[in-house]
Amino acid sequence: MFHIQKGRVKLSVLSKQGKEATIALFGPDDFLGEGCIAANQPIRMATATATTDCTVLKIEKREMLRAIHEEHEFSDMFVAYMVQRHNHTQADLVDQLFNSSEKRLARALLLLANVGKKDRPEEVIPDISQKTLAEMIGTTRTRVNFFMNKFRKLGFIDYNDRLRVHSSLLGVVLHE
Repeated sequence: MFHIQKGRVKLSVLSKQGKEATIALFGPDDFLGEGCIAANQPIRMATATATTDCTVLKIEKREMLRAIHEEHEFSDMFVAYMVQRHNHTQADLVDQLFNSSEKRLARALLLLANVGKKDRPEEVIPDISQKTLAEMIGTTRTRVNFFMNKFRKLGFIDYNDRLRVHSSLLGVVLHE
């Protein structure tokens, strides 16, 4: 199992036909490989790829299990983290099933920019390609490019040197 201390990591899966889907993007203080602590997951289901320079801490399975059982403060934090990730994954599934690719892109950009989070206000998204955004929301890079240009013309985003997301993009997600 790994704990990201610095940098960004993309978690992806590959279909039998060779199509890649980005499941999630992770950053500092996120965990990867938690499936190893489950007794019934003998193989990896996804691939983690560093998208920036990273520093990660490798945690052996037996050490992680020891910490979960013996260090209650850590255990509480880890369980809360995993529940939050589970809830985020469910929200992503609902988004994929019921929303248009335009709304899915708007939601992904808002989440990546941490818009609305008081403890981590960040409007600038770290370098991310349109290809990765397309993999995240289940569409083509061409559609992502179309919507990015539309969002820029409407003043929802700027992307000259870095991608900046404005809270006004929330209107796309909330608009029925």
